[in-house]
Amino acid sequence: MYTHLPAPFLQSLEGIPGFDKARFEDVHQSGEQVTSIRLNPAKIKGSRTLSFTDAAVQGNVPWSTDGYYLSQRPSFTLDPVFHAGAYYVQEASSMFLEQALQQTTDLSQPIKVLDLCAAPGGKSTLLQSLIHEKSLLVSNELIKARVNILTENITKWGAANVIVTNNDPQDFKRLENYFDVIVVDAPCSGSGLFRKDAAAIEEWSPQNVTMCSQRQQRILAGVLPALKEGGSLIYSTCSYSESEDEAIADWLMGEHGLLSVALNLKTHWQIVETRSTLHNGYGYRFYPDKVEGEGFFIAAFTKGEKAIPQWHTIKYKSKSERLVAKEIDIVKPFLKDADNFFFIKQNEEVIALPVHLENDLATIQHALYIKKAGVKAGSIIRNELIPDHELALSNIISNTISSIEVDKETALQYLRRQEIKTHTPLKGWVLLTKQHLPLGWVKILPNRINNYYPKDWRILNK
Repeated sequence: MYTHLPAPFLQSLEGIPGFDKARFEDVHQSGEQVTSIRLNPAKIKGSRTLSFTDAAVQGNVPWSTDGYYLSQRPSFTLDPVFHAGAYYVQEASSMFLEQALQQTTDLSQPIKVLDLCAAPGGKSTLLQSLIHEKSLLVSNELIKARVNILTENITKWGAANVIVTNNDPQDFKRLENYFDVIVVDAPCSGSGLFRKDAAAIEEWSPQNVTMCSQRQQRILAGVLPALKEGGSLIYSTCSYSESEDEAIADWLMGEHGLLSVALNLKTHWQIVETRSTLHNGYGYRFYPDKVEGEGFFIAAFTKGEKAIPQWHTIKYKSKSERLVAKEIDIVKPFLKDADNFFFIKQNEEVIALPVHLENDLATIQHALYIKKAGVKAGSIIRNELIPDHELALSNIISNTISSIEVDKETALQYLRRQEIKTHTPLKGWVLLTKQHLPLGWVKILPNRINNYYPKDWRILNK
């Protein structure tokens, strides 16, 4: 596939460290595509247990613990363990967020992390896999239409210590000095994805770059008050434009007093370190003619330390109804380590959250619109828990729940929400599994099996 790059775009990159016009054009004209995935360490260990019909695992993404390259792009839709949350399909360059977080933050301690522009969920799922189990991740998406796909991907990942919100960056001013880490993967002009998305080339213009730069400043200015003094800001784009990258670093340092953080690189990664013009801030560029990945920019900062305001010691009263003891006893058998959770009721649905997040939930309820929190366990009807799909995919479900391991054909019938048949003596609520990973619930009755895969999630691909 021949990718014609606009002359004004190429001219705008002249003089930027690492830009090699001839090699850059060659790689865009080659038609080469890089496919990479990142395993969910809470669900699967080691790439050898993954099997694809059309692709083989080719090697590790060098800056990622759980990232792997594939020989080609298979049909992920037709891989049942993809729907089980065994892995996330993520662009390799963006997995460098792992290095930025590890090199700026003590991950052995519980922290509060905000992923501000989170949909569809790649960076949020990566963050969740890295942070301490008693940490909190708030995964926010500004655009209402994109929140559902974020919620779906967080659900598949299975963690209980995530709260999904749908808020404007300005709303986070209500949580002043609250987060230890804020990640802003900002909306941008998208030039780093030209190789994968030809439509992005048609949309590129110097005017759009300027508009994106202004929008990035508004987003950052809105959310910065929520970052603790001494906390870390990680900023990234999939743009090559200096005004969306190094110039933003200068703006953060000059207008907001943030301190730039240098990251350690390995030479063979071929990531290009840059310095901003005004304040000499560190930035890191990924060029597809140098790395096995797409175009990407990332920079890390710390917020200068001052006295922390005391109002955060205020404990807000939760807006949620709590379960009574009898209801808790109905839910507990479905969970492992059930005493480590507290339970609330939202529209008759039972939600389980880790005990250590009780105050945080109340605080965030006070400040933000919450789309999803913890794990939805199900609904209690006539003293029985009708289990939810979130519970099936979660990492908190009890190991004692009855399950049936099925073949790929049966798994795909289930994911299409078709009628399924299997011979089993089991009755009632049962988990269907593939490679021993839960796909979701069925209810086995004397004369049929009811398929409870969510209607909105069913796959249409034949």
